[in-house]
Amino acid sequence: MNKLTKVGCSALCGSLAAISAANAGDLTVTGGADMTWVSISKAVTGNPIGIGSNFTMKGSGELDNGWTVDLTIAHANAGAYSAATVDVGLGGWGKLNFDQGSSANGVQAYDDKTPSAWEEPWGAGLATGVRPLISGVGPSSNIQYTFPVTHGTTLAVAYAPKMGNTDNGDKAGGGMTGTANVGEGYDIAINVNPSFGTEVLSGLNMFTAAHTAKVYDNGAIDDDKWQGTAGITYDLGPISIGLQKSAEYTGESSGTVAINTYTNTSFGIAFNVNDDLSISYGTAESRMAGYTHSSATPAARTILVDSVQAAYTMGGASMRVAHVNAENVLFSTSTSADQSAVIVSLGLAF
Repeated sequence: MNKLTKVGCSALCGSLAAISAANAGDLTVTGGADMTWVSISKAVTGNPIGIGSNFTMKGSGELDNGWTVDLTIAHANAGAYSAATVDVGLGGWGKLNFDQGSSANGVQAYDDKTPSAWEEPWGAGLATGVRPLISGVGPSSNIQYTFPVTHGTTLAVAYAPKMGNTDNGDKAGGGMTGTANVGEGYDIAINVNPSFGTEVLSGLNMFTAAHTAKVYDNGAIDDDKWQGTAGITYDLGPISIGLQKSAEYTGESSGTVAINTYTNTSFGIAFNVNDDLSISYGTAESRMAGYTHSSATPAARTILVDSVQAAYTMGGASMRVAHVNAENVLFSTSTSADQSAVIVSLGLAF
């Protein structure tokens, strides 16, 4: 049994002795495989069959003072990247999370909360170009503190000392967003389940999250970056409904970049037919703007996406299907910019 050793300093013994030892914990491994078939109109898909696989190792333990420690290490798709997170439960003081590569903290945990049977309408196999897909400090190595839940309200703050632009694996370096002059990032997120003491409102959730990243004056990026989102979801029996609005300001206000602002409005409704079958309909409207519109005609500034989906679960197997329609894909008005796709997926968990 491994234990944390005590700090050999008499001045600290009194304060640290209670948290110096960890009890033995458990380590479990779970995984799965996902097999897909896709057909996209007006596009060359190549081989339409795809297979993805992943596994996750989870460990947990408890300190002598009652604090808990949870470790998660995830490998996805043949180890293309690994993600590691450590959660420290501080008892009545909330929770501390150290994250590298999982994109699960800050505003990215709220990138799209609208209900769906499987995936977001823009994320079901068709590269639509919808923005903003808000990420905040998510793709960076970051630390998040979650305050204790109070009156149905969850508040979390996250910090990244250096912003990255993609999930970086364990023991790997992360790239910079935009230019090397992007510094630290800050996120704050709040979710409220007011209920007001009535059962009919127990499924009501309201949330908002915001992010800013410090940008040092250089090149085409002159201002600090900003992202934000707000939305509401409501569950009543087998029905879930949600509406969300997101916005991004890239900070680019000089040089040749004409577009620096993106907004997105998403709506979703899902129905659980029974414990195994669910169906949903979702839409997303993404619009771009900026200090000059010279790089885009009005018709090319909006992407419209809608998707009908169904999912059926049989023990460790899940069948998913989605039909997606998209207009002005990648903010284009070319003849191939309006596309539709059908995606069928079989997921196996073990």
